[in-house]
Amino acid sequence: MSDDRWNTVLVLGGIRSGKSAFAEALVSGAPSVRYVATAVGGENDPEWLARIEEHQRRRPQSWSTEETAADPSRLADLLTEAKPDETLLIDDLGGWVAAVLDPARQPNDDQADVAALAEAVRACAARVVFVSPEVGLSLVPSTPIGRAFADALGTTNQALADACDAVALVVAGRTIWLKGRASAAADRKIKFEAPTMVAPQPAAEPVAAAAIVETEPQALDTLIIQVGMDLPLPDDDAGVDARERLDTLDFAGAGLGVLVVAVEFAASAQGTPTPSPWTAPRVLLITGGHSGGAAAGDDAADVERRITQVTEGVGVLNRLAGQAGADIALVRTSTVAEMEDGPVLDEAGVDAALHRGWQLADAAAEDGRDVLVLASIGVGTDAVATAVMAATTGAEPVSMLPRVLLPGGRFDDDSWMVRCAAVRDTMHRIRQEPRGAIDILRQIGGPDLAVATGAVLGAASRRMPVVLDGPVGVAAALISRDIATQARHWCLLPDTGDLALVRQGADVLGLAPVVDLGLGLGEGANALAALPLLRTAIGLAAAAGEHPALTAEAAGAGETAGASETAGASETAEAAESAGTGETVDDARAEAERANTERADEAGATELIVPNDADVDLAEPEPAGPGPATSETDPSDSTAPDSRTDPSDPADPADPSDPADPSDPADPSDPADPANPSDPADSADPADPSDPSDPAAADNQTGPSNSARADGQTGPAAPGDAPKRPGTTAG
Repeated sequence: MSDDRWNTVLVLGGIRSGKSAFAEALVSGAPSVRYVATAVGGENDPEWLARIEEHQRRRPQSWSTEETAADPSRLADLLTEAKPDETLLIDDLGGWVAAVLDPARQPNDDQADVAALAEAVRACAARVVFVSPEVGLSLVPSTPIGRAFADALGTTNQALADACDAVALVVAGRTIWLKGRASAAADRKIKFEAPTMVAPQPAAEPVAAAAIVETEPQALDTLIIQVGMDLPLPDDDAGVDARERLDTLDFAGAGLGVLVVAVEFAASAQGTPTPSPWTAPRVLLITGGHSGGAAAGDDAADVERRITQVTEGVGVLNRLAGQAGADIALVRTSTVAEMEDGPVLDEAGVDAALHRGWQLADAAAEDGRDVLVLASIGVGTDAVATAVMAATTGAEPVSMLPRVLLPGGRFDDDSWMVRCAAVRDTMHRIRQEPRGAIDILRQIGGPDLAVATGAVLGAASRRMPVVLDGPVGVAAALISRDIATQARHWCLLPDTGDLALVRQGADVLGLAPVVDLGLGLGEGANALAALPLLRTAIGLAAAAGEHPALTAEAAGAGETAGASETAGASETAEAAESAGTGETVDDARAEAERANTERADEAGATELIVPNDADVDLAEPEPAGPGPATSETDPSDSTAPDSRTDPSDPADPADPSDPADPSDPADPSDPADPANPSDPADSADPADPSDPSDPAAADNQTGPSNSARADGQTGPAAPGDAPKRPGTTAG
């Protein structure tokens, strides 16, 4: 038997009762599981095969599977061979009994097989969970084979229930422990006393009243606190707007620094980029006690003395509350047993504590309080919060457990080691347990932590910010996050107290400590010490105006934009007026573009200017004939035809200086000279209409008199007007 008093569990249940799912949950935390399948037959039964496939889909891929249907005696051998660090899940004993009763194995001493299996269970060193059908509640089977199976299975269940450390019965998905496990905590109930209201000491005159969001209180008789419940969320957009607004405020320096986090948080909670500072805080001081190793080093008498100080209105907590204008609600919870020995609460106790915390937060909202400060005084709370943190996040407990500080600044490391052992034993005990939020509170947390969790949930439901401080507050926020994911967004952490436990929890929650001064005044007092600074930052952010330079810059930008619009409108109006009253804006635009084109031509521009209109076709034009496929005119090509008559055109026949003039027929170097028979460009011979090089033959018109001329005119080609091919130049 292991240190947590059980290694073997028998899970009983009827058909579709949820027994297999519960058994799988028991071993879900194991690094690896060996799944032992005992079912026989079913090859020709689709419904049975579907059941097997359903079980297979639920198993993680890290699990291994073994089958014992062919040899039921193999199950006892597996238990005997299993090592202490192994975990086995046998599902189920009904299949094993069916294999034992197989006619192929008869005659056989079935009782001996059952006794051998029970003995193997007692001697097994590994963690083993058995699943078995409970058939004793049904009718007596009407067939001999059915009665034999029911009798054999009933005998097997009794033998293994006696051999196993714990026995659970699952009915309609609900678990009842018949042996071991929760029996030690079955009768542990928690008791609540009415909260003691402590008036604050006189404080300085508060600032302007903050806006409070009014909501209808929820009736607790209809409230169901369960995992997955839906709660409201803060207004993230307002928080972002508040942060951006801070960059424009009239501060002499860089601004609020790390206090920007508090301003953004308040803006999100209040739903406005100019939040008001909190003026009516309430301190919820929860007291509780934990027995066993968790309490090592804590002085119960000293804890009670501090509680008395609170009720009498003296002490550090009261003074800080008075300066902050806060009142204190003192809530006492009962002391619970050792967490290393078994669950500290039952499910009914957890539910009652959660509702109690919710009711306290609801009452604070009804009393007009605008922020809730969680505080705790108790015995063993640091070790319990460490165990909760380890169970929730998987962090190493030893690295987080705070040291035990004695009066005078001395550390008690011996007590710290006792606490480490208690946390270690607790984690070992629950290593195979479900790790849901309610399960953590039942196994480890206790009533004080459950009340704190309920308070966080209740405050979130009323859109009330919660200021966390210390291990209990952070542990409560972690559990509330697992119940309702929206709850953590209503939490603010001013300071970690220089505790690794709080810092680790804040990282998981996504909370950054606002000031992180490393205060060690006690859980709740640290937050109250930082609260005036947070309120000052929020008040400054709301009261400060925009820097004058930014205001002038915005005004200048507006004037410039207005002037540009006015000028643009005037130009448009003038263009429309010049185009005539009957013209449209498009007509005026077209006229302006034509004028621009003419001015460009007069200036000798050769670039193609395309107006930025949607209806302009920018497609590449198809070439009209052989040559480069381009719409651009090559400036070096003197043979390109021009539709205009330019007196400066060197190819103009009217120009006596034209190098292609027919008055110089004797020049043999003229490549366009028709008198040169070797001229490859000679295509002006009217006597050879079939010449493929004759451009007149390729003309779409009929007759040699319609050949194209180099000057762009029509009519018979003159002797000196030989057309020129693209890309050639006149000699």
